[in-house]
Amino acid sequence: MSILLRVVVYLFMFVVLWFGSGLIISAVEKASKILKISTFALSFFVLGLLTSIPELAVGVTSVVENNPQIFVGNLLGGVVVIFLLIIPVLAIFGNGINLSHHMDNKGLLAAMIVCVAPSLLVADKRVGVFEAVLMILLYISTLYIVQRKQNLIERIETIQNSLKVDRKTHVLNGLKILVGLILVFFSSEYIVRETIAFSVIVKVSPFLLGIVVLSLGTNLPEFFLALRGIKQNKKDVAFGDYIGSASANTLVFGGLVFLNGGTVTLENNFLQSLIFILIALVCFYFFARSKNTISRKEGIVLVMIYVCFITLEFLAASKG
Repeated sequence: MSILLRVVVYLFMFVVLWFGSGLIISAVEKASKILKISTFALSFFVLGLLTSIPELAVGVTSVVENNPQIFVGNLLGGVVVIFLLIIPVLAIFGNGINLSHHMDNKGLLAAMIVCVAPSLLVADKRVGVFEAVLMILLYISTLYIVQRKQNLIERIETIQNSLKVDRKTHVLNGLKILVGLILVFFSSEYIVRETIAFSVIVKVSPFLLGIVVLSLGTNLPEFFLALRGIKQNKKDVAFGDYIGSASANTLVFGGLVFLNGGTVTLENNFLQSLIFILIALVCFYFFARSKNTISRKEGIVLVMIYVCFITLEFLAASKG
C-alpha cells in the first residue's frame, strides 16, 4: 500500500470512528429513556466496559509478545488521558460538567481509588497475584457503590418488565450499539496500529509508547464520544463512559496480570508518571467536590497539566 493511500485510509478511519460513536450515543440515549434509568448509569456499566476493549486487545498482544511493559504503560497512561484530557475537553467545549445528579461523594471517591490503584500497586515495579485480585475486587466494589446511587438493583423488576413490553425497540437499539461498537473498535484498532508503526520508525521506547502514544490511541472511542456528546448536547453518555472506562481499566489490568502468568515485572522508573497520575486524580476529585461541577476554567487547568505530563515524558525519554 502506497504512503498516500495509507494516509487516506488513516484519515477515513477517523470518519468511521465519528459515525460509530454517533450510533452509540443515540442508541444509549433512547435505551435509557425506555428503561427509565439515567444515561450516565447505562454508559458507566455498559459502555465503560465495552470501550475498554481496545486496551484489552493491546494488553493481550503485549502479553503474547512477552512485552508487558506496553500494556502497563497503556493502562496507566489511559488514566491520565481520561482525567487530564478527555473529561476536560468535555468540560471546556461543553460549558462544564454537572456531577450532582451522577455520583455522590462516596461513588466519586470509590471511582478515584479504583483508578489510582494500579499506579500505586506497581510502584515497586512488580505486580503479583495478590495485587491482581485486589484490583478486580476494587472494581467490583466500585460497581456496587455507584449502582446504589442509581438504585439499579431495586429497579431490576421495572427494567425487566420494560424489556418484555418493547422487545423490538430494545433489539434495534442493541443492534445500533453493536454496529457502533464494531465500527469504533475496528477503526480505532487500525488507527492504533498505524500510530504504532510510526512510533517504531522514530524508535520510541515500549513504556513511552504505551503511556503516551497507545494511551491516546486506545482512548479514541472515549474522545469521539466526547465530541459527539458536545455536538448533540448529551454529555451524560460520554461522562458515564469515561468514569466507567477508567474504572474498567483496573479490571483489565488485573486480568492481564493473570494472563501474564500471575506476575509482571517492570524495568522502567516511572516515578514521574506516577506523580502525574496522582496529580490528575487529586485535582479532578477536588475540582469535582468544590461545586459538584468541572467548570470550563478547571478543564483548562487539567489540560495544561496534561501538556506538562507529555512534555516531561518526552524529555525524560530523550535523555534516556
